[in-house]
Amino acid sequence: MRSSNQMMEKRGTKQIRRIPTLVDLCVQKAIDNVRYLGDVGATDTLLLERFLPHCNVEQLTHIEDSTEDRDLSPVTDKLWKNFYIQQFGSMSTSVVVERMKEKQVSFKWRELYEAKLKDVEEAQKKSFERIKQLYQKEDAKKQSRQVQLCSKVPPSSNKRSFYGGGCSYGNTKSGLMKKAKQEFLNSREVKNLSAMKKVTVHKNHSVSPIKKPSQMPGKFAASSSKFSPPPRRF
Repeated sequence: MRSSNQMMEKRGTKQIRRIPTLVDLCVQKAIDNVRYLGDVGATDTLLLERFLPHCNVEQLTHIEDSTEDRDLSPVTDKLWKNFYIQQFGSMSTSVVVERMKEKQVSFKWRELYEAKLKDVEEAQKKSFERIKQLYQKEDAKKQSRQVQLCSKVPPSSNKRSFYGGGCSYGNTKSGLMKKAKQEFLNSREVKNLSAMKKVTVHKNHSVSPIKKPSQMPGKFAASSSKFSPPPRRF
């Protein structure tokens, strides 16, 4: 009695686990290996409805493409509609349904899914191309600015420095160096040094050479004494 009462309590509080059938085991095996499935043309429709919902987009596409001599759309059409809703939203799905009703046409949801996916990819590609062109234009602007700055070359000049060092103003690329050299040349010390140099050169050119006398004074006196007349006697 106790054992029978305990069994009744267990049955009343807990759900009895049903023993799986051979079909259940086969379906579970197919679900576990759905990524390896290919041609399912000989499989019963009831079984397909049990394990095909466990496929993703790639797996369902592979099964349908691999299955020959059988149209799986009666089972997979609603699955593709679910994929459409998940990928593009319920609003877009409702728009497609309304348009098919207005046009009185009917398309398979796989075809609608692939067409919509293609449109989205093309739109994204065009958007990426526009963004790429914008980046290219911006890069071209930056490069043009850099080229304009680097293309300015200072004018050449043959004027040399005061000391003859061979450094011309035209070869000096820096404006600061030009300004410093100009201030140095215009300084009072350099001007004084230049003036002193000019005065020295002028003096050297103005002094005349000393002429050498033709005869010495002593000889001239001796010669003159020879020709002088003797003194008279009184």
